Amino acid sequence: MIEVMPSPDFATYAWAPIDIVGGALPNVHVSWSDGLDLDCYSLWLFENSRAIDPVTRESTVDPADLPESSFLSAARRTEDGALELTWGDGLQSIVHPGWLRSIAAQRHRPEAIPGPLTIWTTDTFDEPPSFDGASVLDDIVVFGDWLRAMHTYGFARLRNTPADRAFLETLITRIGPIRGSNFGNIFTVEARLDADSTANTGLNLGQHADLPTRETPPGFQFLHCVENTVAGGASRMTDGLAVVAELEANHPAEYAALTTLNWVFANRALDGDHRWIGPVIDHGQPGSPLTMRAFYPVRLAPDMATDDVPRAYDAMRVFSSVAHDERFMLRSRFEPGDIIGFDNRRMLHGRDAFDPGAGSRVLTGCYVDSDELLSRLRVLDRDAPNTPSNSRPEPVPQNLPRTPDPRTPDPRTPD
Repeated sequence: MIEVMPSPDFATYAWAPIDIVGGALPNVHVSWSDGLDLDCYSLWLFENSRAIDPVTRESTVDPADLPESSFLSAARRTEDGALELTWGDGLQSIVHPGWLRSIAAQRHRPEAIPGPLTIWTTDTFDEPPSFDGASVLDDIVVFGDWLRAMHTYGFARLRNTPADRAFLETLITRIGPIRGSNFGNIFTVEARLDADSTANTGLNLGQHADLPTRETPPGFQFLHCVENTVAGGASRMTDGLAVVAELEANHPAEYAALTTLNWVFANRALDGDHRWIGPVIDHGQPGSPLTMRAFYPVRLAPDMATDDVPRAYDAMRVFSSVAHDERFMLRSRFEPGDIIGFDNRRMLHGRDAFDPGAGSRVLTGCYVDSDELLSRLRVLDRDAPNTPSNSRPEPVPQNLPRTPDPRTPDPRTPD
C-alpha cells in the first residue's frame, strides 16, 4: 500500500523534484539538480510521514514508541521526483519533495520567513517607515506590509487610522493576543497629577525600552495617538542595533561593561513588584534576540563587584550619549490617527518634554509578544494568493530609505 503523506504543517509547497536519492540506511541523502542536498535520518522521516496526523499536522508517536532505525527498509526517487519510503511492515509512503527542499534550504528555521533585520540611522530615514492605515482593517496587504516593515526596521507607522480609543485593541488583536502588564491590557499615556509612571507626566523621557523588570520584556509595543494639541512632546526613536554596533566598534570598553555587568531592575508601584537582573545590553543565550534593558526609572541597584560600579556608570553615560546622538535618533510628531509599532526589545524610544497645561496629548498603547507578530507574518506569507511559500517581497513604505551614510557602522544582524 502506498500513502501520500500530508506535509507536517499547513503551508503549500511548490513541487521541487528530487534529482538523486542515495545514502546508506538508516540515513537517506537527497539532492536536487542545483546542488542543494539534505541528509535525513530514518526516524526523523518516520516522525514526519508515518506519524503525522492529517488533521493537526503534528507527530503522534511518543519517542518511547518509535520503531528501531532499521524499520526503514528502502528509499527511492519516484518518477515525478518525490521521495518514496518503504517500511518494515510493507507500507510505502511518499514525502513531498517541496517540503523536503524547504528543510534543506533552512526555510523551517524561526528567522527564515520574517527575513533579516535592517539597521537604520537618520541617514536612512527622516520619518518612520509609514503606511496609509485608513483601510488597514480590510486591506490585508497593508496590514502585512506594516508588520513586515516593523520586523525589518524595528518600527513602522500607520497614518490616517480612526482617532478612537477603542480602535487600537480592534487592530492589534488581529495580530494575536495582547500581552497585559501592570498597566493593563490597553493603557493610556497622558499627563496627570496622580501619575503612576514617568510616561504619564510632561517630563522629558530619555531613550529607553519598556519593562526591563521582566524576565522577558514585551516584544512589540504599539502607541495610538487619539489627541495631540500640545507644543513639543515629539516622539524619538533610536535603533538599538545601530547603538550596539557603534559601541562595539568605537567604545569597546564601555560595550564590554554594558553587556556583562548586571543591574537589578524593579518597578516602583503600589500594586506590583516586578524584578529582574541583567545587563543593560542583554544578548541572552546564543541565538536569542537583543534585549535592551535600558530604563533609568526602574534601574534599582548594581549587582556587581564594588570595583565595577564606577565603570558601569561611565559605560551608561556613553550609552545614553550614543542613544541620543542625532545620527541615530529620529524625531517625529504624533498626529491624531497615527499608530507607531516598534520592537520594544530592540528599539529605544523617548519623548521631548511638553507643557501638560497648554493642551492635551493622549495615546493609547499595548504590548504583543514577538512570537505573535512573527507567527502572524508567517501565516500571511503562507496564505498570500499566487505567492509561493517563503517568497514574499520586502514591503515598500511610503517614505523610501535613503542611501546610508558610509560613515555609519556596517549593518550587522545580531547572533
